[in-house]
Amino acid sequence: MEGAGPQLDCLMLPKVQDAEQVKALDLLLTQTREDDGLGGRPDRHRSQIENARGLMNVDAIAAASPRLETIIFGPADFMASINMKSLVVGEQPPGYPADAYHYILMRILIAARAHDLQAIDGPYLQIRNADGYREVARRAAALGFDGKWVLHPDQIAAANEIFSPSQEDYDHAELILDAYDWYTSAAGGAKGSAMLGEEMIDEASRKMALVIAGQGRARGYAAHVGVRAPGE
Repeated sequence: MEGAGPQLDCLMLPKVQDAEQVKALDLLLTQTREDDGLGGRPDRHRSQIENARGLMNVDAIAAASPRLETIIFGPADFMASINMKSLVVGEQPPGYPADAYHYILMRILIAARAHDLQAIDGPYLQIRNADGYREVARRAAALGFDGKWVLHPDQIAAANEIFSPSQEDYDHAELILDAYDWYTSAAGGAKGSAMLGEEMIDEASRKMALVIAGQGRARGYAAHVGVRAPGE
């Protein structure tokens, strides 16, 4: 850390199994920052869940440090830790008719969201298999994960595409926000809910739209639609 200085942005703690490991890292960061003349140290770190014990303790891990920003799934070691019958990291094990990773990913996602953390899916090792990467990335994105690791430049474009909303979804989210602002205003009738076309929108709709709109704005999208008042 001292040698890296300002080049060091964030630390990742691999193979986290319990909250005490995260607390120990947090203490080390605090001690290092208290030294004189050694600026540029990271305040932030990430924890990677890579075995069964780590998953069982993921709730406590997520709450272990105010510096923690992300929970990451490490599929390779995790698959080995539970004796999953597959040699392709992240792929479904042969003979299992459902999604073998659903419980794992949801457990990590819920722990992360409960503590306002990011949730990131781990690597896909078949770097030449673009279709395979897209398939497993879509699984994590559909659940609500914020992103997925890339191991090769060829995976970057797919990750950016899959974890960004489509222009259509972004436009719809902005339309919901615009309409809700209008209908809840005094000029719009100060309503708690309203109809937007065939869709009822309310405060829950606004919260969902904020997520998609925020992702689109971060990507640099510009809204193609808007609403103010009926007839405008």
